[in-house]
Amino acid sequence: MLSDSLKKTIRQIHKHVADNLTDYRPRSSQNYLVAEIAKTLAGEYHKSQRICVIEAGTGTGKSLAYCLGAIPLAMAKKKKLVISTATVALQEQLINKELPFFKEHSGLDIKFDLVKGRQRYICAQKLSAAVNGDSQTQMEFMPTLSSPLSDMETKCLKQLYDAYSKKQWQGDRDSWADTIPDKVWNLIACDKHSCQRQMRAHQLCPFHMARQRLMQMDVLVINHSLLLADLDLGGGKILPEPDDTIYVIDEAHHLAHITRDFSSAAATIKGTIDWLDKLVKFAGKMANVLVGQKAIGQNFKLSDSINDAAKNLKVVRDILDNADFNYNSDDTYRFEHGEIPASLHAKAKDISDATLDALRALNKMHDTLVQDVSDGDIKPYVADPILAESGQYINRLELLNKLWFSYATKGEGIPHARWIKRLEYKNHHDHLLSDCPIEVGYYLKDKLWNQCAGAVLCSATLTALGSFDHFAYECGLAKEEGVKYIKVPSPFDYPKQATLHIPSSHIEPTDKSFSDHLAEQLPKFLDDKKANLVLFASYWQMDHVVKMLRSKGIDVLVQGEMSREALLKKHKANVDLGRASYLFGTQSLSEGLDLPGKYLENLVITKIPFAVPTSPIEEAQAEFVQSKGGNPFLSITVPDAAKKLVQSCGRLLRKENDQGRITILDRRLVTKRYGKAMLDTLPPFKRQIDY
Repeated sequence: MLSDSLKKTIRQIHKHVADNLTDYRPRSSQNYLVAEIAKTLAGEYHKSQRICVIEAGTGTGKSLAYCLGAIPLAMAKKKKLVISTATVALQEQLINKELPFFKEHSGLDIKFDLVKGRQRYICAQKLSAAVNGDSQTQMEFMPTLSSPLSDMETKCLKQLYDAYSKKQWQGDRDSWADTIPDKVWNLIACDKHSCQRQMRAHQLCPFHMARQRLMQMDVLVINHSLLLADLDLGGGKILPEPDDTIYVIDEAHHLAHITRDFSSAAATIKGTIDWLDKLVKFAGKMANVLVGQKAIGQNFKLSDSINDAAKNLKVVRDILDNADFNYNSDDTYRFEHGEIPASLHAKAKDISDATLDALRALNKMHDTLVQDVSDGDIKPYVADPILAESGQYINRLELLNKLWFSYATKGEGIPHARWIKRLEYKNHHDHLLSDCPIEVGYYLKDKLWNQCAGAVLCSATLTALGSFDHFAYECGLAKEEGVKYIKVPSPFDYPKQATLHIPSSHIEPTDKSFSDHLAEQLPKFLDDKKANLVLFASYWQMDHVVKMLRSKGIDVLVQGEMSREALLKKHKANVDLGRASYLFGTQSLSEGLDLPGKYLENLVITKIPFAVPTSPIEEAQAEFVQSKGGNPFLSITVPDAAKKLVQSCGRLLRKENDQGRITILDRRLVTKRYGKAMLDTLPPFKRQIDY
């Protein structure tokens, strides 16, 4: 329960923070959020399931709300608070603005830090070896260095070394003012296999120093991928233990999709056979360096396992070469219901077993080398490049085993999408086999919700067609006891600030002539004195319309023709000069794009953003829903499109004094039953519907 003293503390902090915020306005919705977050995490709604799901409209101040509701409680309960985001922009906002402000005015002595993956840090030992080592030795041992560094790359390497040695740089890629070439970075980046804390030479490497600081922090800011990496290792390996942690998952609408990507696996056939052959040769080189006889035995086991895997992969290659699969125009064939042929299934079990044996043997050789270095029997400069290369092979074997283990389990239990893509090269061909679970709710439920001390999931768009059902199902929260669902409206005065216009049209957006119709009608809805954003459902349609408009002399800024940063800079420059600006983009510009005030006053959405189920994963999802007697269009496609439409409309009003107009050129919002349901989920703009 939330104690009276903790309630009082939260109220006092809220007052101090509010008193120091410029342009602060008391918002009942924000106050409500703070109270509900605190009560949920204190166990007032459910003793063990302390989870709330929040949809908070733009301008609600949800990041301040979860700081107020979660930080004092986490500190009182001696729990860590982990804030996970999907975008770098929100991470930077939290670390550079929100959390420093909260710390300064809350009276709480909170320690917070941004947690990044290993690959963002240098390995100090590698950096030293790269600068001071013999270049020929570097070429021999470094698998990442296929050719000598250029003069420019060598100069960059020396600058990094000098700055790090003089403590003028912390050793992470993001804090270096200039761009570090990938070739240089790959040579010196930290990796989990060669840069290990138990090795004396690596104890002071930046990554390990950062992880030491991590344990002293009260609040950690991470991204969703790092969260999933920790869960995949069992939790508590990169981040604090889940049962000792309260999670705030901001931009939570990305969580299911990122989890699905993280759980996928893919591997080629011929390409795999080739690198397995290289692994046998590398293992021989590694065995020669190791001290003691055990390594020789492991090397024999490794070679035998690789030979078994390669032999069976060659059988699979022949099976696929002779199979009469009906590949589509993208050279892809998907196995219906994820069920693979019996011939492939038999080999999958053999390859899964062989790759697991190989992985165990290589891990033992790797651990032996680490121990030899720790014992002082092998010099670090000799071991480091070998450990880095064996680490790469361990990663490859893990992914290979993940794929074939899944293929060996056939279609049992959780539904999977499985497919093959033919790859044609100049002198040979190959097959890429892929596997992806189409439902990940079970994974999140098992690894996160059942383990954590509490969780707050929030976003501006979590409901679809007015319900949390779709999101809850995707994320494994459906039918879970005690989960609190909260929807908080935006403080914007929508009817006064914006008009939603749906002009009449006799052409269906599915009609072949719709693109020409768009190009003809669009100029009527562009404002030649203001900032315009036009969103398209496909690149093809956007390009078609752009060509026709440019032929009429209309100057447009088009996504893809320059970087996003350059595009927005040009758009803002036009507006600052008092000119009209026409910014054209696709769905990726409908999220995370912040153009407040005069930088966006006229938004045109050409079509409801329906996703076309063309990928094997989407096809498998639709097939699974159908197999259960459902309608994929109504249960997947429409809810997803409804959320995207809300996100698109959310580009117009970013602050409480913004004004503007939204025009949607899709008649289905009026003529179709699902369209009317979508319309009802949009904010209550003043409406002008010409039907």
